[in-house]
Amino acid sequence: MLDAQDASKDLMFMRNTIINKRFRYTYTNMTAILIGINFAVFCLTYFLFPRLTYTLAMVPSYVLYRHYYWQFVTYMFTHGGISHLVFNMLSLYIFGSAVERRVGSREFLLYYLLTGTLSGIASYAMYYLANTNVVLLGSSGAIYALLILFSVLYPRAVIYVFGIIPVQAPLLIILYFVIELFSGIMSYDGVAHMTHLFGLLFGLLYIVVRMRMNPLREWRR
Repeated sequence: MLDAQDASKDLMFMRNTIINKRFRYTYTNMTAILIGINFAVFCLTYFLFPRLTYTLAMVPSYVLYRHYYWQFVTYMFTHGGISHLVFNMLSLYIFGSAVERRVGSREFLLYYLLTGTLSGIASYAMYYLANTNVVLLGSSGAIYALLILFSVLYPRAVIYVFGIIPVQAPLLIILYFVIELFSGIMSYDGVAHMTHLFGLLFGLLYIVVRMRMNPLREWRR
């Protein structure tokens, strides 16, 4: 059995691993930069070079046979229409700004890109196993990851669904999880529900493993 001193040393070692080493806090408004990149890519793919969409969006057959592995990252910056883009960027602005100011720009960028990329890889694996080819595009996976981190950092925040219905952030996350899981299994509406779900799950994993935070404990505060 470890005594208190040994346990304290083990805890310090865990905190100092490369996985848990935190960045020095800086703030450079990375949220605005990401929004700008998304708008720029949208203008390129929607107005100027439409076929570029198939190079940047995640197309499982292109990844498998043409080795377009960059699509695991670039799919996050492509969108299917103006409403798709505006809704996602509004969500990124609202939740991303709050998260970035709390954790710093470097941690925020790592979180956003890593959870979005892992959501893309997991989605590819799902489509590969189902022998299904799609055009996956949009930043929703990373944004759903932002939602769960926002709920952990601001557990008392109230979000107005449709601008009308007040829902506390942790409860909204639970509702989103149930809705996306059910829709991913039962719905064929062309929405990447499972990518949204992967965003929530990888966000949760990041929060627990790297940030060493217990969402349930934070939500109960």
